[in-house]
Amino acid sequence: MIGTLWPMTDNKAYTPDTEPAGSNEVPGSSSHLPIAPPAYTAAVVPLNDFNSKANLTEKDQLSLEEAAYSPFDNRDPNGASAGGALAHLLKSSLGTGILAMPMAFHNAGLVFGAVMTLIVGFLCTHCVHILVKTSHNICRDAKVPALGFAETAEKVFEYGPKAIRPYSNFAKQFVDIGLMATYYAAACVYMVFIATSFHDVINYDLGLKWDVRIYIAMTVIPCLLIGQIRNLKWLVPFSLMANVFIVVTFAITLYYMFDETLDYSDKPLLAPAAHIPLFFATVIFAMEGIGVVMPVENSMKKPQQFLGCPGVLNTAMITVVLLYTVIGFFGYVRFGDKVRGSITLNLPDGAWPADTAKLLMAVAILFTYGLQFYVPNEVLWRKIQHKFNPERHNIVQILLRTGIILVSGGIAAGIPNLEPFISLVGAVFFSLLGIFVPSFVETVYLWPDRLGCCKWKLIKNILLGVFSLLALVAGAAASIDEMINPKEEN
Repeated sequence: MIGTLWPMTDNKAYTPDTEPAGSNEVPGSSSHLPIAPPAYTAAVVPLNDFNSKANLTEKDQLSLEEAAYSPFDNRDPNGASAGGALAHLLKSSLGTGILAMPMAFHNAGLVFGAVMTLIVGFLCTHCVHILVKTSHNICRDAKVPALGFAETAEKVFEYGPKAIRPYSNFAKQFVDIGLMATYYAAACVYMVFIATSFHDVINYDLGLKWDVRIYIAMTVIPCLLIGQIRNLKWLVPFSLMANVFIVVTFAITLYYMFDETLDYSDKPLLAPAAHIPLFFATVIFAMEGIGVVMPVENSMKKPQQFLGCPGVLNTAMITVVLLYTVIGFFGYVRFGDKVRGSITLNLPDGAWPADTAKLLMAVAILFTYGLQFYVPNEVLWRKIQHKFNPERHNIVQILLRTGIILVSGGIAAGIPNLEPFISLVGAVFFSLLGIFVPSFVETVYLWPDRLGCCKWKLIKNILLGVFSLLALVAGAAASIDEMINPKEEN
């Protein structure tokens, strides 16, 4: 299960529509999964119950039933604080993606890029919000304290309309596999970024001509160490230090962005249509931290502070969207068509402040690697741990993590071009998991009679799904084309 979760138990408070009372399993199935949701009608009040509950309306009784179990009251009292959760969320979003925003604006144009960055930021925040809210609701229905991303999808299908209940396990497996692919791919991007930063600084300062793949091989070594951390709370210090490094890097980057008079005249307000898919793919990659959301929320001792106003989520995303817009807009104005996949790579070679910014950002991304690597390994380990003797779990985990990091390093060495790599990962994985799945899961949970006036939530989620699929297809096609036919550097 993703994050710091407790074992899930099936809800025994209901019986299937077609089974006799006392039976709560699918005939012939070893999964012991319930096949019908809990009754949403009033419970039968015993005749000998002469207190006021006998006269309660159906709505009042439902409210009492829901109040009987509160997922928040059953969370770990020693969990993470709101501040720790905020640090994790900021770090999961303020990674290599924000440094790629000037390249995104290059593919969008100044005005279109600024407006759409704000819109995509709102959409990403909304999708995280509906996913967490749906998870809270289904936790209450299933009477479990917390659910990960995949388990939320599974339970929503399991408790949903009869026609889709058999697909609950498919929904869980789909999200699990998607999460693993997403974050292992993002980990490869991180390796490329770290190696490229060290490559530019060391090669220039020492007069070396080493290929970037040599630096990727060296980057694998510290990744092997930080990738062994298995507790989310132990990663908080790394996130805090990474945030400090990022702030310093941003300060230096902003200095270089405004050290010359900015020229707006040669920057298009709207880029050619063929470049727009790359913009959306990059922005979605930059902003989405959907796989980290549920582990962070599940680890909180006061999860009610995650949503709401201002709340952990809103505070983190407002900060992220504003920073993305500023860096993307002015970074593109400053460096124009010469902008690279990370704006730090555009800083002047040999200048000590610029070198400091490049190295600090590389170290910050290295510290973030542990958080990115944590998510898919929790998913993978949950699926395979039963196949190994418990006494050998520790050594198996060490070997497994080591092998995955070595493979990631090999993939990074095979695709060392940062710009299209970022766009491809964002288009294929983050658009699917970050936008499509949350909107679909909410629709299933609310179906058929809780979709709002004129079913506006259904219409809204259909539009979100269409947008995510368009971003996936168009962004992936444009990214692959750029990999096959790379543009010549200016």
